[in-house]
Amino acid sequence: MSKPTIATLLCLMVSLVVPAHALTDQELIAKLESAGYTQIRDIKSTAEGISVKAMKDGKDVSLVVDSSGQVKERK
Repeated sequence: MSKPTIATLLCLMVSLVVPAHALTDQELIAKLESAGYTQIRDIKSTAEGISVKAMKDGKDVSLVVDSSGQVKERK
């Protein structure tokens, strides 16, 4: 059995960290708008996922969208 090369190990590491299809800002905004969020702003990448501020039902909310596309409101 041969030893893995550095390139093979790097590819494996990247595939574990980077999602297969990261949402573009436009795709993210469309996803959030379809879920009822408005005034979407302050889109930033964080260790948790994509951090976003928005409005829903007249209230300011902070959101995190994880690498699988799940939207969670921060408390």
